[in-house]
Amino acid sequence: MPKIAIIGTTTWGTTLGVVLARKGLEVRLWARTEQEATELRNTGPNPALVSGIVFPPRLSITSLLSEALADAKAVILAVPSQTMRQNIKLVAEHLNESMLVVSAAKGLEVGSNKRMSQVITDEIEPRFWSNICVLSGPNLSREILCDLPAATVVAAESEAVARIAQKLLATPSFCVYTNTDVIGVELGGALKNIIALGAGMADGLGYGDNAKAAFITRGLTEISALGVALGANPLTFSGLAGLGDLIATSASLLSRNHYVGVELTKGRSLKEITDSMSGVAEGVGTTLVAWNLAQQLGLEMPITEKIYQVLYEGVDLHQAASELLAAEARHELSGRKWKLFSFFRR
Repeated sequence: MPKIAIIGTTTWGTTLGVVLARKGLEVRLWARTEQEATELRNTGPNPALVSGIVFPPRLSITSLLSEALADAKAVILAVPSQTMRQNIKLVAEHLNESMLVVSAAKGLEVGSNKRMSQVITDEIEPRFWSNICVLSGPNLSREILCDLPAATVVAAESEAVARIAQKLLATPSFCVYTNTDVIGVELGGALKNIIALGAGMADGLGYGDNAKAAFITRGLTEISALGVALGANPLTFSGLAGLGDLIATSASLLSRNHYVGVELTKGRSLKEITDSMSGVAEGVGTTLVAWNLAQQLGLEMPITEKIYQVLYEGVDLHQAASELLAAEARHELSGRKWKLFSFFRR
């Protein structure tokens, strides 16, 4: 059976490890320290996530990176987006021509404004670039650990490479589709977190389902516009990595980004909320990056702009919501420097 290395003892990294080991693959989960590795071996997955889950026999935990990556068919980087660069630097010297490099992170790098595949490309040899894949979709860890049915998308520049990753990752209850629009799949997974923050705010403010549905739909149109401006296929955003992930993250109480949005309406500070969380709400950093990109491109992104103002400029939530509602309505596919209108006008 193929061997899989997973970098990152995050909730998603642990979940993927359990799912793939249940399938029968040999999975090695890399922990940064031996103390962390020992604790995981002794306690198993975080019981706060799902109680009663144990590590399958084929999943081992090591603090030795060389051991984790030895003879691996694929390395999956399930790490927060802001630590992707330091992690891929560690992995780079262990890669070979046959090893897939799979990003399972859903964020954009603050500072460089880069997607995760671009960060990976920066740090590995060009001969390995064709092996880069990205994984994204409506994948809430708690449900997947409970073996509930789910679907996802793996994208690579080459359809053949995507199909190799698909075969490795798919299980009877975890359906994996392929795509070659790496840009769109990555941006869908990252940008929907911004809209999920806003959906949580809408719920916290008690605006109701009509308003939230409108907000999510307008949010999808907005992130599609940014995606197209950056080279994505607009149809990707109607798929699992776009609409599918947006629905799951904006509607589910299991979503960290939705949780942050709700908690902000209670008067808590962003720092207080994020410091109290065991995982990372990727939408916070992604909002900053998306706002920067919109400024560079001269692109109209009113939802992103308002959420940015709430998170980083201290604008009152009610004021930001009122200003969005008061905005002049136009054709729903039009906006400053949007290319969507020419794509969809018929």
